Amino acid sequence: MATDTLINPGTINPNTHQHHNEHDGHDDSSAKTVFGFWIYLMSDCILFAAVFATYVVLSTGIADGPAGKDIFELPYVLGETALLLLSSFTYGMAIIAMHSGKKSQVIGWLVITFLFGLGFIGMEVNEFHLLISEGFGPSTSAFLSGFFTLVGTHGLHVTLGLIWMVIMMIQVAQKGLTPKNNARLMCLSLFWHFLDVIWICVFTVVYLMGTI
Repeated sequence: MATDTLINPGTINPNTHQHHNEHDGHDDSSAKTVFGFWIYLMSDCILFAAVFATYVVLSTGIADGPAGKDIFELPYVLGETALLLLSSFTYGMAIIAMHSGKKSQVIGWLVITFLFGLGFIGMEVNEFHLLISEGFGPSTSAFLSGFFTLVGTHGLHVTLGLIWMVIMMIQVAQKGLTPKNNARLMCLSLFWHFLDVIWICVFTVVYLMGTI
Protein backbone atom coordinates (compact mmCIF):
# COMPACT_ATOMS: atom_id res chain seq x y z
CA MET A 1 0.00 0.00 0.00
CA ALA A 2 1.16 3.56 -0.74
CA THR A 3 0.18 4.62 2.76
CA ASP A 4 2.74 2.16 4.14
CA THR A 5 5.54 4.27 2.66
CA LEU A 6 4.38 7.54 4.23
CA ILE A 7 6.64 8.91 6.90
CA ASN A 8 5.11 10.02 10.13
CA PRO A 9 5.93 13.75 10.44
CA GLY A 10 6.36 13.37 14.16
CA THR A 11 9.00 10.68 13.77
CA ILE A 12 12.64 11.76 13.92
CA ASN A 13 15.45 9.49 12.81
CA PRO A 14 17.64 9.17 15.92
CA ASN A 15 20.77 8.49 13.84
CA THR A 16 20.26 11.66 11.80
CA HIS A 17 19.57 13.64 14.97
CA GLN A 18 22.75 12.31 16.55
CA HIS A 19 24.75 13.14 13.41
CA HIS A 20 23.52 16.75 13.45
CA ASN A 21 24.33 17.06 17.14
CA GLU A 22 27.88 15.81 16.54
CA HIS A 23 28.30 18.15 13.57
CA ASP A 24 27.02 21.14 15.54
CA GLY A 25 29.29 20.18 18.40
CA HIS A 26 32.33 20.13 16.12
CA ASP A 27 31.39 23.52 14.64
CA ASP A 28 30.92 25.02 18.09
CA SER A 29 34.22 23.62 19.34
CA SER A 30 36.09 24.86 16.25
CA ALA A 31 34.59 28.33 16.58
CA LYS A 32 35.66 28.49 20.24
CA THR A 33 39.17 27.35 19.31
CA VAL A 34 39.58 30.04 16.65
CA PHE A 35 38.06 32.70 18.92
CA GLY A 36 40.43 31.75 21.73
CA PHE A 37 43.35 32.01 19.33
CA TRP A 38 42.26 35.51 18.34
CA ILE A 39 42.55 36.46 22.01
CA TYR A 40 46.08 35.02 22.09
CA LEU A 41 47.01 37.10 19.00
CA MET A 42 45.78 40.24 20.73
CA SER A 43 48.12 39.50 23.65
CA ASP A 44 50.95 38.92 21.17
CA CYS A 45 50.19 42.33 19.65
CA ILE A 46 50.79 43.86 23.07
CA LEU A 47 54.12 42.00 23.32
CA PHE A 48 55.32 43.24 19.95
CA ALA A 49 54.06 46.77 20.65
CA ALA A 50 56.20 46.84 23.79
CA VAL A 51 59.26 45.53 21.94
CA PHE A 52 58.73 48.02 19.09
CA ALA A 53 58.44 50.88 21.59
CA THR A 54 61.63 49.75 23.30
CA TYR A 55 63.47 49.61 19.98
CA VAL A 56 62.31 53.11 18.98
CA VAL A 57 63.55 54.52 22.30
CA LEU A 58 66.92 52.76 21.99
CA SER A 59 67.43 53.26 18.24
CA THR A 60 69.34 56.54 18.65
CA GLY A 61 71.71 55.14 21.27
CA ILE A 62 74.49 53.95 18.98
CA ALA A 63 77.32 54.90 21.40
CA ASP A 64 80.57 54.14 19.56
CA GLY A 65 78.92 51.45 17.46
CA PRO A 66 77.47 51.60 13.96
CA ALA A 67 74.11 53.04 12.95
CA GLY A 68 71.59 51.09 10.94
CA LYS A 69 72.70 52.61 7.63
CA ASP A 70 76.22 51.28 8.31
CA ILE A 71 75.25 47.63 8.74
CA PHE A 72 71.92 46.98 7.01
CA GLU A 73 71.93 45.50 3.51
CA LEU A 74 68.52 46.22 2.02
CA PRO A 75 68.80 43.80 -0.95
CA TYR A 76 69.51 40.97 1.49
CA VAL A 77 66.59 41.93 3.74
CA LEU A 78 64.33 42.23 0.68
CA GLY A 79 65.21 38.60 -0.05
CA GLU A 80 64.12 37.63 3.46
CA THR A 81 60.91 39.60 3.04
CA ALA A 82 60.12 37.95 -0.29
CA LEU A 83 60.50 34.49 1.25
CA LEU A 84 58.12 35.29 4.10
CA LEU A 85 55.52 36.92 1.86
CA LEU A 86 55.64 33.96 -0.53
CA SER A 87 55.14 31.63 2.42
CA SER A 88 52.00 33.56 3.29
CA PHE A 89 50.67 33.01 -0.24
CA THR A 90 51.42 29.29 -0.21
CA TYR A 91 49.75 28.89 3.18
CA GLY A 92 46.69 30.55 1.70
CA MET A 93 46.73 27.90 -1.03
CA ALA A 94 46.86 25.23 1.68
CA ILE A 95 43.72 26.68 3.27
CA ILE A 96 41.94 26.69 -0.11
CA ALA A 97 42.88 23.03 -0.54
CA MET A 98 41.64 22.33 3.00
CA HIS A 99 38.21 23.78 2.21
CA SER A 100 38.13 21.58 -0.91
CA GLY A 101 38.95 18.51 1.19
CA LYS A 102 42.17 17.78 -0.73
CA LYS A 103 44.42 16.28 1.89
CA SER A 104 47.48 15.67 -0.33
CA GLN A 105 47.41 19.23 -1.66
CA VAL A 106 47.18 20.62 1.87
CA ILE A 107 50.30 18.70 2.87
CA GLY A 108 52.09 19.72 -0.33
CA TRP A 109 51.41 23.42 0.17
CA LEU A 110 52.41 23.16 3.84
CA VAL A 111 55.75 21.63 2.80
CA ILE A 112 56.39 24.53 0.39
CA THR A 113 55.37 27.04 3.07
CA PHE A 114 57.72 25.36 5.54
CA LEU A 115 60.64 25.59 3.12
CA PHE A 116 60.04 29.29 2.51
CA GLY A 117 59.82 29.91 6.26
CA LEU A 118 62.96 27.87 6.87
CA GLY A 119 64.78 29.90 4.24
CA PHE A 120 63.71 33.10 5.99
CA ILE A 121 65.03 31.86 9.35
CA GLY A 122 68.27 30.69 7.72
CA MET A 123 68.87 34.15 6.23
CA GLU A 124 68.07 35.83 9.54
CA VAL A 125 70.44 33.58 11.49
CA ASN A 126 73.13 34.27 8.90
CA GLU A 127 72.57 38.03 9.28
CA PHE A 128 72.93 37.76 13.05
CA HIS A 129 76.05 35.64 12.69
CA LEU A 130 77.71 38.15 10.33
CA LEU A 131 76.93 41.10 12.60
CA ILE A 132 78.25 39.35 15.73
CA SER A 133 81.38 38.13 13.90
CA GLU A 134 82.10 41.74 12.89
CA GLY A 135 81.84 42.85 16.51
CA PHE A 136 78.34 44.29 16.27
CA GLY A 137 76.59 42.09 18.81
CA PRO A 138 73.67 43.06 21.08
CA SER A 139 76.03 44.33 23.79
CA THR A 140 77.71 46.84 21.46
CA SER A 141 75.10 49.57 21.88
CA ALA A 142 71.53 50.24 22.98
CA PHE A 143 70.51 50.38 19.32
CA LEU A 144 71.87 46.91 18.60
CA SER A 145 70.31 45.54 21.81
CA GLY A 146 66.92 46.77 20.63
CA PHE A 147 67.55 45.47 17.11
CA PHE A 148 68.48 41.95 18.18
CA THR A 149 65.60 41.82 20.64
CA LEU A 150 62.94 42.93 18.16
CA VAL A 151 64.10 40.94 15.14
CA GLY A 152 64.98 37.96 17.33
CA THR A 153 61.54 37.93 18.95
CA HIS A 154 59.92 37.81 15.53
CA GLY A 155 62.34 35.09 14.41
CA LEU A 156 61.50 33.02 17.49
CA HIS A 157 57.80 33.26 16.62
CA VAL A 158 58.49 32.13 13.05
CA THR A 159 60.52 29.18 14.39
CA LEU A 160 57.63 28.15 16.65
CA GLY A 161 55.30 28.47 13.66
CA LEU A 162 57.53 26.12 11.65
CA ILE A 163 57.48 23.54 14.45
CA TRP A 164 53.69 23.84 14.61
CA MET A 165 53.56 23.40 10.83
CA VAL A 166 55.50 20.14 10.98
CA ILE A 167 53.12 18.85 13.66
CA MET A 168 50.13 19.78 11.49
CA MET A 169 51.59 17.99 8.47
CA ILE A 170 51.98 14.83 10.56
CA GLN A 171 48.45 15.10 12.00
CA VAL A 172 46.83 15.72 8.61
CA ALA A 173 48.78 12.82 7.10
CA GLN A 174 47.70 10.46 9.88
CA LYS A 175 44.14 11.60 10.67
CA GLY A 176 43.09 13.56 7.58
CA LEU A 177 41.14 16.80 7.40
CA THR A 178 39.08 16.32 10.55
CA PRO A 179 37.19 19.25 12.11
CA LYS A 180 39.85 19.52 14.82
CA ASN A 181 42.70 19.55 12.31
CA ASN A 182 40.89 22.11 10.18
CA ALA A 183 40.44 24.38 13.19
CA ARG A 184 44.12 24.03 14.04
CA LEU A 185 45.09 24.79 10.45
CA MET A 186 42.97 27.94 10.61
CA CYS A 187 44.65 29.01 13.85
CA LEU A 188 48.08 28.44 12.32
CA SER A 189 46.95 30.47 9.30
CA LEU A 190 46.05 33.40 11.55
CA PHE A 191 49.40 33.09 13.33
CA TRP A 192 51.41 32.90 10.11
CA HIS A 193 49.72 35.88 8.46
CA PHE A 194 50.06 37.81 11.71
CA LEU A 195 53.83 37.25 11.60
CA ASP A 196 53.89 38.57 8.02
CA VAL A 197 52.20 41.78 9.15
CA ILE A 198 54.66 42.14 12.03
CA TRP A 199 57.59 41.61 9.68
CA ILE A 200 56.35 44.34 7.32
CA CYS A 201 56.37 46.66 10.34
CA VAL A 202 59.87 45.48 11.28
CA PHE A 203 61.11 45.96 7.72
CA THR A 204 59.66 49.48 7.57
CA VAL A 205 60.63 50.74 11.03
CA VAL A 206 63.97 48.99 11.47
CA TYR A 207 65.46 48.57 8.01
CA LEU A 208 63.92 51.25 5.78
CA MET A 209 63.85 54.01 8.38
CA GLY A 210 67.20 52.84 9.72
CA THR A 211 68.94 53.50 6.43
CA ILE A 212 67.65 57.04 6.03
